Amino acid sequence: MAFPTPEPGLVIAFSYLWSEEAEQGHAEGSKTRPCAIVVAQILEEGQAPRVVVAPITHSPPANPDRALELPAAIRRHLGLDEDRSWIILDDFNVFTWPGFDLRTDPKTGRCDYGFLPPLFFEQMRRKYLQLIATSAASVTARDEAAT
Repeated sequence: MAFPTPEPGLVIAFSYLWSEEAEQGHAEGSKTRPCAIVVAQILEEGQAPRVVVAPITHSPPANPDRALELPAAIRRHLGLDEDRSWIILDDFNVFTWPGFDLRTDPKTGRCDYGFLPPLFFEQMRRKYLQLIATSAASVTARDEAAT
């Protein structure tokens, strides 16, 4: 499978490891879920990018100020189901692209769902920067190069 170029706003199928699960000693996420790429950073020419992803979940957030609900139109645009969903912005995974946790979506045969609309992505990015600046977020490294 050819991997897409990792770009901010791209939503991917990923075996997401919640920080709680990592603290309990789990090495892999319990299920594949859509995740939004928040940051894709190339450190040096020719090197694989490091990627920061935020999980998308059906579970209402414990702290609504640290999440954004995906509007129905965006869920449809991405091909997600109709159930309410939130991007959680205080728990992130970081890894070297493409990483071992990318998954193929059984419906499409691809590892990506498409891009978040630019205005929604900008809203997400601002909230991410605010939470990172106040140390109100957990980051879990998903490979040795991302530590």
